[in-house]
Amino acid sequence: MNETTADSLIPYDEIVQDALRTVVRRVLLRIEAEGGLPGAHHFYIAFRTRAPGVDIPRHLLERYPDEMTIVIQHRYWDLKIEESAFEIGLSFNQMPAMLRIPFEAVSGFVDPAVNFALQFTAKEGEALLPEPEPEPPATPDDPGSNVVTLDRFRRK
Repeated sequence: MNETTADSLIPYDEIVQDALRTVVRRVLLRIEAEGGLPGAHHFYIAFRTRAPGVDIPRHLLERYPDEMTIVIQHRYWDLKIEESAFEIGLSFNQMPAMLRIPFEAVSGFVDPAVNFALQFTAKEGEALLPEPEPEPPATPDDPGSNVVTLDRFRRK
């Protein structure tokens, strides 16, 4: 056996990431079917805001030009799960907004109630939408915000 590992012609990492994104989809399908979250479950879902297919209000894209994390807990509406994306209504500083997020744009999923977390990487060569004009950095801990940072759940 030699000391170098052959490069795989099968994209195992990508296949595993796609399978794990299916976990996120199945969890959201269950919440959609049951009409709400059971017990103390709630989710932090991070996603790349400029990934293809992401549809969020312009003010959110300007505020979060790369990545944003939403909280699905008490105040959400119109959760709709499709094969490749989900739609959800959330409030941001008391302003309602509809978001459409492809599962391929999801970069993290956390259910802190049971200490469950998944992290995803962008696919190699993935195209992003052009970056909007810069704005002052956001403070994710604004009262009434549905955006939080996942740093405390990331492995160091």
